[in-house]
Amino acid sequence: MNNKLAKIITSLTVPLIILIIPKDWLPIENVSTIEHRVIALFFMAALLWITEAIPIYATSILIIVLQLITISSTGINILIEGAGENNFGELLPYKEIMGTFSSPIILLFLGGFFLAMASTKYRLDQNLARVLLKPFGNRPAYIMMGLMMITAVFSMFMSNTATTAMMLAIGAPVLLDFEDRDPGKIALALCIPLAANIGGLGTPIGTPPNALALKYLTGKDSIGFGQWMSFGAPFVIILLTIAWFLLMRLFPSRTTEIKLDIKGEFSKTPKAMIVYITFVLTILLWLFDFVHGVNSYTVAMIPVAIFLTFNIITKEDLKKINWDVLWLVSGGIALGLALGKSGLAAHVVASIPFNSFSPFVIIALAALLAIVMANFMSNTATANLLLPIIATIGASVESLDPLGGSKMLILGTTLAASLGMALPISTPPNALAHATGVIETRDMMKVGIVIGLIGLILVFATLFTLKLIGFL
Repeated sequence: MNNKLAKIITSLTVPLIILIIPKDWLPIENVSTIEHRVIALFFMAALLWITEAIPIYATSILIIVLQLITISSTGINILIEGAGENNFGELLPYKEIMGTFSSPIILLFLGGFFLAMASTKYRLDQNLARVLLKPFGNRPAYIMMGLMMITAVFSMFMSNTATTAMMLAIGAPVLLDFEDRDPGKIALALCIPLAANIGGLGTPIGTPPNALALKYLTGKDSIGFGQWMSFGAPFVIILLTIAWFLLMRLFPSRTTEIKLDIKGEFSKTPKAMIVYITFVLTILLWLFDFVHGVNSYTVAMIPVAIFLTFNIITKEDLKKINWDVLWLVSGGIALGLALGKSGLAAHVVASIPFNSFSPFVIIALAALLAIVMANFMSNTATANLLLPIIATIGASVESLDPLGGSKMLILGTTLAASLGMALPISTPPNALAHATGVIETRDMMKVGIVIGLIGLILVFATLFTLKLIGFL
């Protein structure tokens, strides 16, 4: 039996066993039939996301389809005929499950993808990189600083994976100027994925966990685009600076000077000008949403409308959208919907005496669990699994209220989930950098673990500061 088949069998067997065992055997009291099925679906999603027995986006689609069949108002007759009976539970409206595909979170990401595609198509990203890198001179340490700053800024508004691929292509000729055994070569190759991972923390669209957090940060806990950047950008700047010093300390370069020659020029065609103006306008509208009152989800649709209207993004370009990311996020939203609407999340929280725990311990454990999980699986999958439970804990544990309640717990968990970057499998940027052959796994672990721990301390410091100034 091959490894992949064994993973699939395990991922399917465990939830089937959960479905077969009597509800009374479960460590949660008064579990309804619907909740019982949601538990099985949760474990299936967790196992498939952890093992990656099938593509992680396929797991999301599978979970949505199984929800529609087993726990929705349009499920298979034999499975929903007990609706209305005692302890059967509430069926989920099928429109709400299907609606996860067109959630405002998905549209926010779609707008980000359109900006990234148009920028790449008209070489806005490469030309900005060329212009912005010029002031950093020829010394390896300063070129590394420039690469990290530009990568981090791009990854706030573009896919971390696409940013890393582009910046590695720009940095590839630079690597040739180093001697084979020069530690500085490792530092330069590592700085790009590190900056991409860190930069994604700066905005709600920088990384999927941030966008997923917005799903649970609603009402009085809602956070606008500009508000997120008000604490996200300083967080990125501080952690990026620490990462730069760490790389220089761990991998000091023996090369004193390298050449940096990136060719190109800004296009001045009408379509290119539309791209430049739309890019700046969208970012400004996102940053100043508290002034004009249009939320970030609506703003995200502006570049979509403009680029399609002026044929800047064509139907061929649409085929290149990262649909896998959108499906992965929608699967997480659907899983959160099932956990919340079925009442399972509330039941799980009620079965554990969280009120007897110190609120500081709850916040620390949630963040620690998130970062550990994110090192071994997708940070999006980590957020998908944890945030529905975390949001319920935040809303129901009264001892958390003086510290910021649900808002603080969700933010802490979300930021920690994006700090898992110690292994090549932890994030796509890590995998891309590892594929260059310049970086060994132990080098990545050495930096990733230290940055993860420092980042975790910085998360707690950020939360404390936000509480101090009344944001939480």
